[in-house]
Amino acid sequence: MKEAPSSSFLARNEFLIRRLHSLTGLVPVGAYMCVHLLTNASVLDSGAAFQKNVYMIHSLGAVLPVVEWGFIFLPLLFHAIFGVVIVRGGLPNSSTYKYTSNIRYTLQRASGMVAFAFIMWHVFHMHGWFHAEWWQKGVAEPLSGAMFKPYSAASTAAEALQISIIVPVLYVIGVLSCVFHLANGIWTFGITWGIWVSPAAQTRATWACLVFGLALSAVGLGALGGFATKTKEQIAADKAVEQKMFDAKVASGEVEADSHKFGGNHQHAEGEQHEAPAEEKPAEEAATATEATTAAPAEGSTETSIPAAGAASDVN
Repeated sequence: MKEAPSSSFLARNEFLIRRLHSLTGLVPVGAYMCVHLLTNASVLDSGAAFQKNVYMIHSLGAVLPVVEWGFIFLPLLFHAIFGVVIVRGGLPNSSTYKYTSNIRYTLQRASGMVAFAFIMWHVFHMHGWFHAEWWQKGVAEPLSGAMFKPYSAASTAAEALQISIIVPVLYVIGVLSCVFHLANGIWTFGITWGIWVSPAAQTRATWACLVFGLALSAVGLGALGGFATKTKEQIAADKAVEQKMFDAKVASGEVEADSHKFGGNHQHAEGEQHEAPAEEKPAEEAATATEATTAAPAEGSTETSIPAAGAASDVN
């Protein structure tokens, strides 16, 4: 008699995996998306305000990649991979049972797939996926990737969104898919974790998630509009501000002058030479300057006495 095949790892740990999948979608992935959209929306204040926020993020220095991978990329990959597994294991039934929850179930799965595809393209479009120079120059940039430069944040983000009329459209679809997936995911999170069980609690949660989704959509679309509608003059003004901020950071030693994160001209920051203060000049130069200063009035007084004598003789 054959033994029954043992269940798979996923089947044995389905309860835990589904809850981890639900949790990572909310924290840290969902929380990061909120911060990301709010940071981008600061461009509506000014390009300088957005640049200041980006500098604040990159002030983490060597810790930044650890934060990105530990709290963003790895949780996102886990959520996305197991989301695909869940989608492949379930079939939409909205065509048979047209209840709101069934429609939301289908939209949640569809928006998740669209959101993941958008995020992958968005990261390539703005950052190029990998930071190796050979990849950036040889692969990403020729394919219109890696267009965002953190130290030239507002201008390069605007230029990236304006390379084609289709790009802002794709961003609108992607952002709305991400926002819906998060807002509706919060509702399903409450169901999964038993936070709202009664019909009344679920109704209240539905309205709360709806308001949250609309508010976050407004933030995200506002940020997109702030970048996509910048004129050439506004982009040029942003570049001038970014240059000044970059030069100040270089002068203070906070960033390197040849940083690949800056999209502008480095020559001003690198080649700028400042004259040494007077007190630091050698004693010989100071003495020479003193002698020249003393001699000048003497020559001037001689030149002045000649016209004076001539004037007296003319009067006489």
